[in-house]
Amino acid sequence: MTSFNRSTSRRLKKLTQIPSVWEGDRRPLSSPSQHSDSEAKGECILWVDYSQGVVRGMDVVASDIGPEAIVRTLMQAMEHPQSPARPARPQRIVVKDREIQFYLRGVLQDLDIAIDYAPELPLIDELFRGFADILDSQTPDLPPQYAQILREKAFAIWQAAPWEFLEEQQILSIEINKWDVGTLYASVMGMLGMEYGILFYRSEESLKQFRAAVLRDEESTEHLEEAFLKQDCLFLTFESADETDEEDDLADLPLSEIDPTFGNIHPLEGLRSVLYDEEALVILVAIESLSRFIRDHRRQLHEDIFPTFSRRYRISLPQSEESTKSIAVTVSTMPQLAAELEEMAGFGVDEREIENLDFQSLQDDLIPEDSFLSLGVVSWEMLEYLRKGVSYHPAGEIKQVGDGLPVILIQTSRPKAKTVIERIETVGGLRAICFNPGADSFDGDRYDLGLLQTQNGELFLFGEFLDEDPIHVEARKKWNQRCKNTKGYCGLIIAKGLTGASRGNPQLRDMMALFEARSLSPKDLGIGTLQLMPQLKFE
Repeated sequence: MTSFNRSTSRRLKKLTQIPSVWEGDRRPLSSPSQHSDSEAKGECILWVDYSQGVVRGMDVVASDIGPEAIVRTLMQAMEHPQSPARPARPQRIVVKDREIQFYLRGVLQDLDIAIDYAPELPLIDELFRGFADILDSQTPDLPPQYAQILREKAFAIWQAAPWEFLEEQQILSIEINKWDVGTLYASVMGMLGMEYGILFYRSEESLKQFRAAVLRDEESTEHLEEAFLKQDCLFLTFESADETDEEDDLADLPLSEIDPTFGNIHPLEGLRSVLYDEEALVILVAIESLSRFIRDHRRQLHEDIFPTFSRRYRISLPQSEESTKSIAVTVSTMPQLAAELEEMAGFGVDEREIENLDFQSLQDDLIPEDSFLSLGVVSWEMLEYLRKGVSYHPAGEIKQVGDGLPVILIQTSRPKAKTVIERIETVGGLRAICFNPGADSFDGDRYDLGLLQTQNGELFLFGEFLDEDPIHVEARKKWNQRCKNTKGYCGLIIAKGLTGASRGNPQLRDMMALFEARSLSPKDLGIGTLQLMPQLKFE
């Protein structure tokens, strides 16, 4: 048996011994009415002065911790007791566990403290009854009758991963018309790979107000927090079950390590991660109908242009909802609202610019065939060096948000690079960069075509990427988000050194020109899907 060092025993014996009786015990942190795993919550160790009616020491430990823990808490109760008690040593200790009694007799034998057994500990029993009442009165995060099915539906959403193809402004309406809820407006989070989940706004007005506040005060942490708490929505978010995995992308974790969280935000309530019965039913119906809609229209929702769809579903309710067995729910896309939110954020281009586009047949003779091409980003610091050191063509005032300016890099030989630069400059510079869908009617392949539009309206092909290429898909995701951060600004860098040591990784000295431009969506460009013709040209 482990015993005190002699120096520790001498130190404890110097404490004033008071004529009082202390009770001590350790018990699980759960009430009899709770059906949770008490071991997961640990055990509470209590030492109280029965004579004075005060708690002298308390600690919470894991259930598998040995009897040493009760001695450590006893030492704290003697040397560093909770206020208002003062350091002291009791004359007598009473416990209701025979094993603890024999253990303490051996450890405390040099301290002149009597260790007795009693079947009841009145003061500690009363304290633990109070703890149990508190535990029983706590509201669970989810109503017990809906907890399991809500988690199942949440995991179904996680596996459907709508954030892979839906952006935050691409809102889906969910018409429920029950429980005092008319229509919810679902905004999917996660395309950035930062926070995954779905916000279910109770009104279109709340959604717009929050977006406007974020755009207005995006650099003010205080104002952003205030805007966040003024939202009126239910939410489902996903987190890592292991807090040590915070640096990992949730999308890379197995399902067993994902933890769904539900809650409510309201201007008068603030944020709470608790759902009451009606709220649980509302979000259950919303998640189920959204899952079905994603399943039915997944391919169409992958398109660059946000489509117009509406679908009606009959959703069964849990058996505990006696009055109604099922309800009809209508889920619809909201492309007009999405366009309005994009306009609020400054995405896309001026409508007058779109009207003035002088589209001609697509040309593929601007960029040399053997060029090295990449989609990337230039840090804001590097951008300043580029602007001063190369042929620079600005497009407007760019706000420095995110990790830098999204750029297309074209690396070729020095003579060919000069030809490309001169040709773009001759027609007034670069107006826009766009990725537009293309298709090969012969083999059925679909492409993402990289296009450059010059100021005179001409379109030039700079790259053909298969839709199913995972590397390009990932690069496009990052490109889209960076363009979103910069309010639609991007750039084209022309570099030399294709055959030198810097091939595929041009340095600052290799870069010859920077053309800043606007990013256009296929909808902005308005030319539809381009078909590969027998001449092997896209027209």
